[in-house]
Amino acid sequence: MAVWIQAQQLQGDALHQMQSLYGQHFPIEVRHYLSQWIEGQLWDAIDLENPQEEIKAKRLLDSLIQELQKKAEHQVGEDGFLLKIKLGHYASQLKSTYDRCPLELVRCIKHILYTEQRLVREATNSSSPVGSLMDSMSQKYHQINQAFEELRVLTQDTENDLRKLQHNQEYFIIQYQESLRIQAQLSSLATLPPADRQLREPSLLSKRATVEAWLTREANTLQKYRLGLAEKHQKTLALLRKQQTVILDDELIQWKRRQQLAGNGGPPEGGLDILQSWCEKLAETIWQNRQQIRRAEHLRQQLPIPGPIEEMLTELNSTITDIISTLVTSTFIIEKQPPQVLKTQTKFAATVRLLVGGKLNVHMNPPQVKATIISEQQAKALLKNENTRNDISGEILNNNCVMEYHQTTGTLSAHFRNMSLKRIRRSDRRGAESVTEEKFTILFESQFSVGGNELVFQVKTLSLPVVVIVHGSQDNNATATVLWDNAFAEPGRVPFIVPDKVLWPQLCEALNMKYKAEVQSNRGLSEGNLVFLAQKAFSSSSVNPEDYRNMTMTWSQFNRESLPGRNFTFWQWFDGVMELTKKHLKPHWNDGAILGFVNKQQAQDMLMSKPNGTFLLRFSDSEIGGITIAWCVYVFFIGERMVWNLMPYTTKDFSIRSLADRISDLNHLLFLYPDRPKDEVFSKYYTPPLCKLDVFVFVCPVLCHGLRIICLSFPPLQLKLWTDT
Repeated sequence: MAVWIQAQQLQGDALHQMQSLYGQHFPIEVRHYLSQWIEGQLWDAIDLENPQEEIKAKRLLDSLIQELQKKAEHQVGEDGFLLKIKLGHYASQLKSTYDRCPLELVRCIKHILYTEQRLVREATNSSSPVGSLMDSMSQKYHQINQAFEELRVLTQDTENDLRKLQHNQEYFIIQYQESLRIQAQLSSLATLPPADRQLREPSLLSKRATVEAWLTREANTLQKYRLGLAEKHQKTLALLRKQQTVILDDELIQWKRRQQLAGNGGPPEGGLDILQSWCEKLAETIWQNRQQIRRAEHLRQQLPIPGPIEEMLTELNSTITDIISTLVTSTFIIEKQPPQVLKTQTKFAATVRLLVGGKLNVHMNPPQVKATIISEQQAKALLKNENTRNDISGEILNNNCVMEYHQTTGTLSAHFRNMSLKRIRRSDRRGAESVTEEKFTILFESQFSVGGNELVFQVKTLSLPVVVIVHGSQDNNATATVLWDNAFAEPGRVPFIVPDKVLWPQLCEALNMKYKAEVQSNRGLSEGNLVFLAQKAFSSSSVNPEDYRNMTMTWSQFNRESLPGRNFTFWQWFDGVMELTKKHLKPHWNDGAILGFVNKQQAQDMLMSKPNGTFLLRFSDSEIGGITIAWCVYVFFIGERMVWNLMPYTTKDFSIRSLADRISDLNHLLFLYPDRPKDEVFSKYYTPPLCKLDVFVFVCPVLCHGLRIICLSFPPLQLKLWTDT
């Protein structure tokens, strides 16, 4: 939509150029009312020269028509009535125009978008190649597609030159044969009488001289053609390598990084369709140039002419083989990662995909993929090309799978659906390292040939690190290892090295991402929540966020060392909060009813200025996965207002009776902090009572000195004595 908003600001000739893009073939009203949808589609992922892409184009056409029809249905009022008719007419018109040729719709819209972007870019008068108003992602894709267009032109140019060279060489060979025939005639003159020889010899000698002079000139010309063609191929291969670097080292690596962060709850890594389309274009262009270079080598062998061309062709052939090898090995990727906390004797799945498999016809002889589990040390040795075949780290059942080609999507992939880790062999651990800190990885490997066994590839790819557990009680600490690795791993690292300490703001980002994903909430951790966590992590009392900006937290502080005065680590406490919220408190967290990250003293300070019966919900400091109710009450027998805390509720308690029902049961809780009547907040979650239970709270004078409270009720409500939360 950003491009359309900018396009509407065009003036003068640029505006007229933009308007001329539209007509009956694609009405400007469709562009206007569906601008956001149009700019959100991956038009560039469709190869217009590939007839098989027509299925994708047809899907986009159908979606476009559906969007138009939906937009028409939502029009109301007098003006809306006319627009409804007009949009419905456009839907029918577009279906009639493009139903039999949906690729033409894609071509039309791509042309419109590219032209609009160009006009906007020119209108910005910016010195940058894109202009400040251009969307960076669209511009990046545009640059990639421009490079592909340049490669297409270069490849077509060298194809034309190669045909011309072949034609000239064939004519040269004919003339060379003619020179041999003349030479044979001259040799045969020796058998003739002298008079006849003298009569015919001058003519043949003249012919031979003319042909040999032509052959000398033409040999030089052919050599120049060959050198010129080789230099053009050098230019093409340099651009190919540059384009491949952008796609593999930038775009694909970024996709893998997004996939890794998605393991921590980050946004989905996105589909691979556009990446596959780019990789397939690379493969097609590389293969075309490789065939051209081989044909040029064949022509050289057919007619050897001394010069540097032999060395140049050898170098070109080596370069193009290296480029295609890099492409094939780099595009063997894991589309769906195995679980990073992997429990033995438990079924798990994974999917691997070869992005260029369809284009290189690998599916004609479907390869088999094998999965094995290897240790961190074995992964390091593998990347150093050291032999690790004799090392065994575990046994995976159902670890072989044949790659399948899916005609409709053009993907070649292997779906491991029923793998199971039967056993694991652990290495000797270092120092304080526990089993839940030991990292393994799933190695996927395969072998296949390309081009009728011209090239044979052995491909391998490693999964994200996995932590193997044998019992559910280890899940908490294993998740901590995975979280730290996913968040702080650097691209291109030695497996699986991560920093031992990180800046607090970096950790906050990872914790917030994980919390939102686990709780499935758009309400993340506020700055105040993060200050509370910093106070807990660093045993600090500062409430100023700036005081923690440059502080670092070590792995040991995160999940090895217990918090002061507790028998659990920082991560174990935080994970307990997430689990409790995810299972029992999600709607209340989303409603903002739970402050949660508030300590006992803060709760007291907040409540003392509020009316009696005001309460808040905070996570327990002393118990993993607990939440307590703090409320303000006037204690008659001592004549003072006080803040009391109930014993924390846990998952076990909420499996008996929900939080909302427990709050409903407590008649002395009146207002949720700061001043919201509790029924206004919680009544929609109350369970309709089968019978009314009388609940009462009284203070035991004997225990008054310790400020302890005893809350009694009848089952199923259970309120307990509590002094330390």
